[in-house]
Amino acid sequence: MPDQDTLRGDPYAPTVQMQKSIVSNDMKIKGDLNSEGHVEINGTLEGKIIAERITITQSGKVIGTMKADEIVILGKAEGKLSCQSLTLHFSAIVKANAAYVNLRIEAGAQFEGNFAKPKSLTAPKS
Repeated sequence: MPDQDTLRGDPYAPTVQMQKSIVSNDMKIKGDLNSEGHVEINGTLEGKIIAERITITQSGKVIGTMKADEIVILGKAEGKLSCQSLTLHFSAIVKANAAYVNLRIEAGAQFEGNFAKPKSLTAPKS
């Protein structure tokens, strides 16, 4: 069975199944990633990510630019974020400028930078 996101009672989970691309814990990538699906970062990426959904897990770190409909951060992120929905979990450590439409921050999340809520954001283009 392929690894796909599914709705599991989480109001922030995607409602449509999409393919998932995973950067594993032992990977360090310098460069850009473009995906029409979900990109999950468990390792380290330095560069630009454009995807439908981006998840940075607790072991993950991204330094660069991220653009997606949805960005979920449990690990570390530095740079520039642009999304419709931004979720910072309790373990998130973020140093960034963030443009978002919807924002969710759990207690314990750390954020240093600027938030901006523009009237509209364009969808990511891979």
